[in-house]
Amino acid sequence: MEYKFRCECPITSALDILGDKWILVIIKLMLIQEKKTFKDFIESDEAIATNILSSKLKYLEEFGIITKTQFPDNKKTNLYLLTEKGLALTPIIVELSIWSDENVRGLNKIMKESPEIEIMKSDKAAFIKMKQENYKMKNGFGVTRSGPIKDVYGS
Repeated sequence: MEYKFRCECPITSALDILGDKWILVIIKLMLIQEKKTFKDFIESDEAIATNILSSKLKYLEEFGIITKTQFPDNKKTNLYLLTEKGLALTPIIVELSIWSDENVRGLNKIMKESPEIEIMKSDKAAFIKMKQENYKMKNGFGVTRSGPIKDVYGS
């Protein structure tokens, strides 16, 4: 499938994919809050309407940012996981979190305090690496039907 973009600018092109108000929320839910199923997303504080969620999950899958599989023991439940392309958005989620804490907190009186924000601020690179590695370990990256693949993280 060929995609149409507004212009040749890399930022605008990225926003053509990620600029919808729900896309980064869904990615954040997957990465930070470990949401994996349709039910998990629906029960989140963000209150995404089911039709919008369904549409956005399909969209993210189409762009290779997430994959959809089924639980081995429950074929009725779909499992949504970030791909490497999706995990590559971790630095953006971290930067948005820090920016929001520093610039939006005064406007949003109900914004939750988060100990993770201070960790992000103190060592962004370590936090990003830790989030990506934890996600990979918890979600079977580098695992085949015959077992774990050695040297999954380049070590």
